[in-house]
Parts: sequence; structure tokens; C-alpha cells
Amino acid sequence: MALITVKNLAIGYDSQAILAGLSFEVNPGDYLCIIGENGSGKSTLMKTLLGLSSPLDGEIVPGDGLKKNEIGYLPQQTFIQRDFPVSVREIVISGCQSKMGFHPFYSSKQRKEAEKNMEKMGITDLADRCYRELSGGQQQRVLLARALCAAEKVLLLDEPVSGLDPDVTAEMYELIKSLNDEGLAIIMISHDIFAAMKYSDHILHIGDELFYGTKENYLIYAKEDLSKWIN
Repeated sequence: MALITVKNLAIGYDSQAILAGLSFEVNPGDYLCIIGENGSGKSTLMKTLLGLSSPLDGEIVPGDGLKKNEIGYLPQQTFIQRDFPVSVREIVISGCQSKMGFHPFYSSKQRKEAEKNMEKMGITDLADRCYRELSGGQQQRVLLARALCAAEKVLLLDEPVSGLDPDVTAEMYELIKSLNDEGLAIIMISHDIFAAMKYSDHILHIGDELFYGTKENYLIYAKEDLSKWIN
């Protein structure tokens, strides 16, 4: 059963649609890359999937028992966020906030979850370091560990390698793929069409034209001239 089914969705702001007629689904274990031109509505779509923006039309149907607090989210990082003066451990465990309910303090289970995800991201030795003192690649690992504290079935990523050097970018892509191999469904916005074709199994292209399907079918759709989709 699909985790997320999108039916004839229209999204935008102030009743003005920037994207309409969008339908696709995300199944357990899928790796979906969302690509398209700047301003086509990629980030707005992700916010709508998260319930941070309301659709103008159509519907988003959760399935397989998926709850909002089972979706992890790694947004694009702002300059101000990069200078956040708190410890790595504090940032990572804050990903458990959606699961706290009315409890004012983190439970031992949530603390163990944070430690597990720091270990998974290879940042246990950074736990007591101040976040703003870390490199860009280390910060992204911290934020990914934070997102994993919320993610039970689905992880949404908005340009997760933006601003990283090539070596760190490759490491991040491999980390994300390893999470997908463990069964976590991935929905990722990316400008890197070559990484999308390497790691994903489905492509959603949005813009003047809409495409949703396997990456093999996307090659046919794009007539293998991928350069025209690169910004």
C-alpha cells in the first residue's frame, strides 16, 4: 500500500496556483527525486506534503498507517541556522519533539534514538561540540541525524548537498542511499540530475511539463538529452 498518494494536486500561494494537475505516489522503500526548473514549485510541493502549506485543489492521502510525526524533514539551511550556538546533541534530539506529546522532557527512549542516529551518521564524537563550529558537511550530517529522529517511514530532503564540496556531496548521497537500502522511503529535491539518475528509482519532473515514473522511463521521456534540465 502506498505511503503517500497525491491526486490531481494544485499548489501555490494566495489562491494563485504555480502547479496543478499533479498525481503520483510514494511506496515503502521508494527513492523519489523531484527535479525541475527554479521557481517551478518544488519546495512548495514539499511543504505541502508536510502539511506546512495547504493545497489549492486535489488531495494528499496518507496510507499504510503513516502519521505526520513519522515523516522526517531536512530543509535547506539558511546562513543564520548555520550559526546556531547549541550543541550537536541538542540539535539532534530536537528531532524527537513531534513525538513528545504533552511530556515536557525527552524520554530515555528518545535520548537513545538520538544517540543511535548520531552513531549512524558518524558524528558521535561531535555530540558535545557547538554546531556553529562544524564544517558544512558535518552540519548536514547533524541535521540528517535530527531528521532521522522524526522519520519512521519517510524522509523528505530539500537540496541536501547544496553548498558542499564534491567529496562531501558524494558522502552525503551514499549516506542517503544507505538509509533507503534499510527501507526508508526517500523524497528528495535535487538540481543534480546525474545523482538523481544514479540513486533514485523514480523521477518527478515538474515545470511547464509534468512527468512521474521510473528513471528508466524518464530517460525515454527526456530523450537522453539530460542537459536541458540542468539549471
